[in-house]
Amino acid sequence: MSQHEAMEGFAAELPRMGALAGLDFGDKTIGVAISDRLRGVATPVLTIRRVKFTLDAEALIKLLTEREVAGMVLGLPRNMDGSEGPRAQATRAFARNLARLTPLPLVFWDERLSTVAAERALIEADTSRKRRKELIDHVAAGYILQGALDRLAHIARGTAGDG
Repeated sequence: MSQHEAMEGFAAELPRMGALAGLDFGDKTIGVAISDRLRGVATPVLTIRRVKFTLDAEALIKLLTEREVAGMVLGLPRNMDGSEGPRAQATRAFARNLARLTPLPLVFWDERLSTVAAERALIEADTSRKRRKELIDHVAAGYILQGALDRLAHIARGTAGDG
């Protein structure tokens, strides 16, 4: 699996069509969202409760295979000043380990405000505190993925008129 910091390199490696997965990697969970094959809309799918890496990766890869996912967008939790702390380092370590198990390309996506946005959306939808706790990770993954899908669409529009 190749890992990308920039969306352009990731986009160049993707097939024309095929779903993408958005991942919100946390201490206890991995939130997962998956796009449609045309990569227009991100849909929060589920939250994987982390047990140990091999089991977490197995559950994730099984889902990605079932959904015919072509690439992954992994939220990178940067600090507000843009620097990377322990959570970002743990996310990068997860990506390195995952790279050994799947050929799918992966891009890191700045997720600084995705959980805040997800929480706000769930509150506005009048979701109970208990239910928000169950949904927050895969809704945050949806925000991460939708941001990346919008960026990919912008890149595609920018190159469509060239030549």
